[in-house]
Amino acid sequence: MATSASSKLSKAVKQQYMDLPQGDQVQAMYIWIDGTGEGLRCKTRTLDSEPKTLEDLPEWNFDGSSTYQSEGSNSDMYLIPQAMFRDPFRKDPNKLVLCEVLKYNRKPAETNLRQMCKKIMGMVQNQHPWFGMEQEYTLLGTDSHPFGWPSNGFPGPQGPYYCGVGADKAYGRDVVEAHYRACLYAGVKICGTNAEVIVINLKQISFGPCEGIDMGDHLWIARFLLHRVCEDFGIVASFDPKPIPGNWNGAGCHTNFSTKEMREEGGLKYIEESIERLAKRHQYHIRAYDPKGGLDNARRLTGHHETSNINEFSAGVANRGASIRIPRSVGQEMKGYFEDRRPSANCDPYAVTEALVRTCLLNEESEEPVKYK
Repeated sequence: MATSASSKLSKAVKQQYMDLPQGDQVQAMYIWIDGTGEGLRCKTRTLDSEPKTLEDLPEWNFDGSSTYQSEGSNSDMYLIPQAMFRDPFRKDPNKLVLCEVLKYNRKPAETNLRQMCKKIMGMVQNQHPWFGMEQEYTLLGTDSHPFGWPSNGFPGPQGPYYCGVGADKAYGRDVVEAHYRACLYAGVKICGTNAEVIVINLKQISFGPCEGIDMGDHLWIARFLLHRVCEDFGIVASFDPKPIPGNWNGAGCHTNFSTKEMREEGGLKYIEESIERLAKRHQYHIRAYDPKGGLDNARRLTGHHETSNINEFSAGVANRGASIRIPRSVGQEMKGYFEDRRPSANCDPYAVTEALVRTCLLNEESEEPVKYK
């Protein structure tokens, strides 16, 4: 299992410097999504005092030609702070700052899906849309070999690893525990974690409930924290929806969705109405649910390994092989939420949550999203 050389550097030596006082100055790490729609970038600036609100954070810029976001002849891009979290690596009073990216003309970069998502969420705020996203990921060595797998050959078949305990079943628990605590410190709305079905190294972390735009903000920061934690351990977190070809489960980002009406008495009626709308717009959602317009998910949504078929829409109570699953408790209580099992592990949560609101609450039916003034 190959690990990075940086993981072997002395963390005790580093800690000597991290313990030095920093006076009144604060380190603010600006974080943004790059031109792939999947990768995260970051850089740090010094502030003269601790920022209390977003208004205390200055705009910044970066070289977009190095992040697949601009040409070298016109490369400056703007970083606009949108959400602020505590920094679990440098600790208080230092901050993590999630930013939107604007082009030279102040228009959103192609992979800045947050701005439109926020607009759509604002149109339905009186319905209080709640989201919970179940982020799956796979641990790999720096050589891309699954962490915990034998150097040659394959481990035992799937089965014992889901919520597994023991050295032969649970690999990478240190990463999971460290990431969990980092999320809690940062203020990310993490609600649980477990090892998943795939042999040894597929993990799941659940986030939410978050209302509106907060879901995307919290999930992107959680992904950033996971990458940073994995740096310290010298391994890699992959969000590829099918990291290991063959007879293994893929990695998704199942999305739970509800509105105020769905959560109240008789809410099952509104859940069923939303599922009917989703059935009529299946291909639109497939295109929105991974950054390559469905090509990544085509490797995962085969109709096997607890997935639905990418070409078919289905729904059912407690059915993990359906596009939409209604939890059994929801069917019994006649209210609650539903789970969309189609989003891929590498989805953009802004795109997923926006698509659900457009179809379920704004009643859009066309194959293209409606352009609102």
